[in-house]
Amino acid sequence: MYQDHFNSCISACNECAAACHRCAAACLKEEDPAKMVRCIQLDMDCAHISRLAAGYMSRGSELAAVLCRLSAAVCDICGEECARHAMRYCQDCAKACWRCAQECRRMASAEAKAHPAQRSAASVH
Repeated sequence: MYQDHFNSCISACNECAAACHRCAAACLKEEDPAKMVRCIQLDMDCAHISRLAAGYMSRGSELAAVLCRLSAAVCDICGEECARHAMRYCQDCAKACWRCAQECRRMASAEAKAHPAQRSAASVH
């Protein structure tokens, strides 16, 4: 069942994924893309996990909070890498990553409070 209270986080995840795709594509067009390898790899990882988390939330999956916690961690790492680069697309990506991380943490925290058994079950595995 679709969960309306996930809307803000779903939106942040989708915006993050789009920003990561734009960043990776732009990095590949740099004069020396080899210098941007880590940024490109993290952009792809972050886009993938963000879209995955959005899908889990859209379905109202009981595992959405688990995916959001992981997404937040990946977004933090990607955001830190992108922030190291002066290019506008990297800076925009960093901002989108940090917003997504914040939204994912908020959603995961709210879900953990609403469903404490899921949190403990997720940490056991």
